[in-house]
Amino acid sequence: MSEQRPPFPPFDEEDAWKKVLGAEAAWNLRDPEKVSMAYSADSEWRNRDTFLKGREEIRSFLTQKWARETEYALRKDLWTFAGNRIAVRFQYESLDVDGQWWRSYGNENWEFDDDGLMRRREASINDVAITEDERRLFGPRPEGDTGVIPLR
Repeated sequence: MSEQRPPFPPFDEEDAWKKVLGAEAAWNLRDPEKVSMAYSADSEWRNRDTFLKGREEIRSFLTQKWARETEYALRKDLWTFAGNRIAVRFQYESLDVDGQWWRSYGNENWEFDDDGLMRRREASINDVAITEDERRLFGPRPEGDTGVIPLR
């Protein structure tokens, strides 16, 4: 029996948003095991300048990421979709181990297999140092918040 993660491609707008908001909610839990299960067993990633293949590498990467990036809060927006692909833009804020707050801006391109698992993720991300009083993301998206995240 194969693993499945609905909705399945080809995506309509409603399904694409389900994937985007589902990914956002999972990443905000900061649980590498749970997050890794949304990816195919042989999923390929490019995250900045890091290249990963397979769930074990993804779990290890996320474990290290969330050990360094505390107080992590993420928002994703659907950019576009077609067939089995979705593009998103996102922002997240985190506090590093030295006490510096960061806002990270990025774009992701996702490709899904027929079972709805992400088989490819390519992420380009830029970081901007912010002060604590410049923060605007506090935990998971509040219930009913469907707003688009501002550029800066």
